[in-house]
Amino acid sequence: MDTQSLALCLPLVGWAAHSGLLTHRLAAARRDPLTGLRTRAGWTVRAERFIRRHRDSVVLLLDLDDFKSLNDTLGHAAGDAALAATAARLTAWCDRYGIAGRLGGDEFVAVHRLPHRNDLAAALNTPLLYQGRALPVSASVGSCRLADLTVRGLPEALAAADAAMYAAKGTPGRRGSRGTTN
Repeated sequence: MDTQSLALCLPLVGWAAHSGLLTHRLAAARRDPLTGLRTRAGWTVRAERFIRRHRDSVVLLLDLDDFKSLNDTLGHAAGDAALAATAARLTAWCDRYGIAGRLGGDEFVAVHRLPHRNDLAAALNTPLLYQGRALPVSASVGSCRLADLTVRGLPEALAAADAAMYAAKGTPGRRGSRGTTN
């Protein structure tokens, strides 16, 4: 190859390498490093597409019960283990029928196309074995069936699931799921 051709190709190779690096960084930014779940931005893009294809889906919002206490008494490593276990359990529940994400902190979100699946609370409320000790892990879950909304959009479903989750948290002695699906 002559020098002139080489000089013309080098910028193209540089741009291709730069583009690949940016694509990799963008994909990494859309994944939570602790849990491997999609972050809010990554999940929202996928969930919007998902609900356009599956109009009878259910949207779930959940957060861990007493997570601050777990972190304060047993340390952040135990809290991280609880977050990772919750993510794995939510991912397994979604299987190929849904998409799970982590909004931040101890808050998770999912959209699922089989609204009649009710086995999530049992999976989430199973103690976690950590350093030879069973940690009590439980989550409050709010859900909203898109079919129950007058406007079937993701923001509306998230707002309804959020209200249901806080209603579940506010009920004394109540842990588990609550929402428009049962």
